Amino acid sequence: MSQLRYFTAGESHGQALAGILEGLPAGLAIDEEYIAVQLHRRQQGYGRGGRMRIEQDRAKIFSGVRFGKTLGNPIALIIENLDWKNWQEKMSVTPLTRPEDIPKVEVPRPGHADLAGAIKYGFDDLRNVLERASARETAMRVALGSIARKFLEEFGVIIASHVLQLHEVRSRFTLLDFGKPDGAFNFPAQELNARADASPVRCLDTEAEKEMITRIDEAKAKRDTLGGIFEVAAFNVPVGLGSYVQWDRRLDARIAAAMMSIQAMKGVEIGDGFSGAARWGSEVHDRIYYDDTRGYYRSSNNAGGLEGGVTNGQPVVVRVAMKPISTLMQPLDSVNIRTKEATPAHIERSDVCALPAAGVIGEAMLALVLAEAVLEKYGGDSMDEIRGRLSNK
Repeated sequence: MSQLRYFTAGESHGQALAGILEGLPAGLAIDEEYIAVQLHRRQQGYGRGGRMRIEQDRAKIFSGVRFGKTLGNPIALIIENLDWKNWQEKMSVTPLTRPEDIPKVEVPRPGHADLAGAIKYGFDDLRNVLERASARETAMRVALGSIARKFLEEFGVIIASHVLQLHEVRSRFTLLDFGKPDGAFNFPAQELNARADASPVRCLDTEAEKEMITRIDEAKAKRDTLGGIFEVAAFNVPVGLGSYVQWDRRLDARIAAAMMSIQAMKGVEIGDGFSGAARWGSEVHDRIYYDDTRGYYRSSNNAGGLEGGVTNGQPVVVRVAMKPISTLMQPLDSVNIRTKEATPAHIERSDVCALPAAGVIGEAMLALVLAEAVLEKYGGDSMDEIRGRLSNK
């Protein structure tokens, strides 16, 4: 059984989102303020929609923490949906006297789970699908991932992200350059998130940032949407997390699965994966060196910190491709599932671009995967026990 498990529940316009995180040791200091910082970061970004102006996400800790420290019990969190007051009848848990008064969503949006979900579960109202398939669920993942992040910080692990590419506009910065003397990445990893968060599109390249904002404005004017690529990395990761002995223990596979589980993500590469496929092996593989001061080291990180599914001491760098959001204000062609007549797709309140926020969600997912991997290798029932094992590694 996995040492770290997490679950989420709740609908986009339901009463609240709920989450459970099980498997963290006792003695980790955590509070609601720390989680709130990460939830706030998720709500930012140029191109977000009206929902982010309504919700002021804050997670309440309901169990698993006493006097500010984890107990080793399952940790339960709740995030209330402030918009629930406008949806109490449409999303009522109890039967309605006149359910026919609530209009059904009958026209699926291309690119969304609407039609596939309705066919799978036999629904005649697509709201039953879109409420749970919505990326609103990621607010709880960020909350749970914040606790995993706090756990990793105790051992010096830093997790950060930035927007690498929005539509066709690409930043000059890549986290693969971290540590290179001639690279554009010439500031400490501890500053990375603050610098990215200071940008409306979370881009480290000020010139690319301007073009990205212009591109989002163009999409909004056209009533269209945009996606792109974000890069997320973990620094100071211990060597030897993960394993090559079985397919499901390879850490790169587990990271890829976690990233692909985020709504609207369609591609993942570890390090310079896709570009490396078009180059010679002598140009791609990271040469190994050794000296008495540094120990083993490499002058490049094309592998993204993972070799054979195992961390190698380099920063773990993951790139994730996000498709444009499925809800367009100028809807695409679709079909009414009741009448089978051609009609424009359903319009649901949405963002023009959520890529800046996607990086923050990616940070949470990477934290959850790495926290589990640390527990597998150095696990114990208390923070003191794990600290002792890590200090002796």
